[in-house]
Amino acid sequence: QVQLVESGGGLVQPGGSLRLSCAASGSGFAINAMGWYRQAPGKERELVATITSGGSTNYADPVKGRFTISRISRDNAKNSVYLQMKSLKPEDTAVYYCYAYIPTLKPWRHWGQGTQVTVSS
Repeated sequence: QVQLVESGGGLVQPGGSLRLSCAASGSGFAINAMGWYRQAPGKERELVATITSGGSTNYADPVKGRFTISRISRDNAKNSVYLQMKSLKPEDTAVYYCYAYIPTLKPWRHWGQGTQVTVSS
């Protein structure tokens, strides 16, 4: 079983920065990709950024140039993923969810509990 624990959300003014963290724990599996999704009120969950085990990254267009995803892999299970967010906008307000893709552990895509990010003056 894998557990994903997020931290770092909060209230920030437009133009400000936040850093989200997500720590994975468990044993007996290898994590492939990790990343972040977000869900704003009344909207569907959308991809923010992903990073593979090899370090390749992918970003949604609205966050390119403002958000940076990074990852630390200590062993097969103990991975951490981070999302550095800069130049935040009110439209970035959402619950941010960390995920881990584990192809050997159903349901393959595992989620954290979510952390609220609110961008408001």
